[in-house]
Amino acid sequence: MATKGKLLILPGDGIGTEVMREVRRVIDWYAKKRGVEFALEDGLAGGASIDAHGVPLTDATMALAQEADAVLLGAVGGPKWDSLPFAVKPERGLLRLRKELGLFANLRPAMCFDALVDASTLKPEIVRGLDILIVRELTGGVYFGTPRGIETLPDGSRRGVNTQVYTTEEIRRVARVAFDIAAKRGRKVTSSEKANVMESGILWREEVTWVHDHEFKDIELSHMYADNCAMQLVRNPKQFDVIVTDNLFGDILSDAAAMLTGSLGMLPSASLGAADAKGKRKAMYEPVHGSAPDIAGKDMANPIATLLSFSMALRYSFDLGTEADLLDKAVENVLAGGLRTGDIMQPGMAKVSTSVMGESIVRALDKLAA
Repeated sequence: MATKGKLLILPGDGIGTEVMREVRRVIDWYAKKRGVEFALEDGLAGGASIDAHGVPLTDATMALAQEADAVLLGAVGGPKWDSLPFAVKPERGLLRLRKELGLFANLRPAMCFDALVDASTLKPEIVRGLDILIVRELTGGVYFGTPRGIETLPDGSRRGVNTQVYTTEEIRRVARVAFDIAAKRGRKVTSSEKANVMESGILWREEVTWVHDHEFKDIELSHMYADNCAMQLVRNPKQFDVIVTDNLFGDILSDAAAMLTGSLGMLPSASLGAADAKGKRKAMYEPVHGSAPDIAGKDMANPIATLLSFSMALRYSFDLGTEADLLDKAVENVLAGGLRTGDIMQPGMAKVSTSVMGESIVRALDKLAA
């Protein structure tokens, strides 16, 4: 059987190993039942890599990531490693992957399954049918700009400095990703910044407009200040289709959008690099939730966000949209049948473990494929 490509699996820490176990179950199903097989590699990242090798990501694992068509990451971090110096914390492994793979566009969907409408803190009519996508610039802005640091001033007080900086190409390339995706969705992009108070916001607005006017005139473009965008996400989120924004605002807005759906345990993400001559991109897929050390090892975690991250990999890295739709529908059917992990538990529903949720989704795949 010819493989569809190389997939590197990095379970990471905490519940990462548990939710990734359910992804492996689904990967096995696709190989056996659909003839969709991948060349799989396994590696360590985050705290697991620190414990084994003393660093949050080894050069050997980084090399595997460079060779892979897609990387699937569970979660990294936990209190066990909180006392380590900043430069070697588990999260530095994640940042190294993003940086060295050139993953500049972070895709954060926020979808509300009909079965979970009541799990949202917003009124059902506000979130029912919600399907938006936030495209966050991931490798520039205030998180990476220099100068940065904490310094002691002559009077003994201290000052912390971070620099918000963007270039034309950094903005244009992430805008192109947003417009490309919008062309396959609702054909509408909202660009969010703070052009009213930040020069970097003025540049952002001008460059996104340039990409639209020169390359994507058939896609609707609007601009919105980031603070208003946050308000509109909780006031009327269905007005949006694709939101494109910078690193800092994307971090904030995507978490706000995530909670519209009721649980971080439900939401996947993708991080994409630049397309090569063949149109292929380096890519990493991961759930939005963290390592949740408080429930790690208890078979309580919700595996759906990681399974939907694998669905995004099928769609964006392997051009297997039909197979991705199949997995999405299986998840929807299981939720409609009343099964819930603890984070999305509702009255009258059946509370199940991580492994039972994974088994149930595989059974739903069987029914859909019959």
